Amino acid sequence: MEELEFRYDTQLLLDQYVEDGDDADDVADDLLDEIRDYLLENIKGDSMVVAADSGEDEFGEKAIIKIHYHTNEPWDVLSYCRKHGEIYDIVVEDMDRQQRDLQG
Repeated sequence: MEELEFRYDTQLLLDQYVEDGDDADDVADDLLDEIRDYLLENIKGDSMVVAADSGEDEFGEKAIIKIHYHTNEPWDVLSYCRKHGEIYDIVVEDMDRQQRDLQG
């Protein structure tokens, strides 16, 4: 069985509400760049996907970020992202365990 370099498939959505007068698309683009750059520089991993969009709900306009990242420190990803807004739809899957279950 091949050992995985990065064990945890970490996925989440993040909402950051924008201030009045700010453009939600611009906030989403800036937040995407900031999060991607931080993860690349500070948390080792691979198979990264960071996508951004904007939307609106009953609380206002917001930037929406989707993150998918394979890392050994999923808790660091969650902790960092929580500083930028509300995180939800959090999934942390142990890919080593999945691989063992498929072979067993």
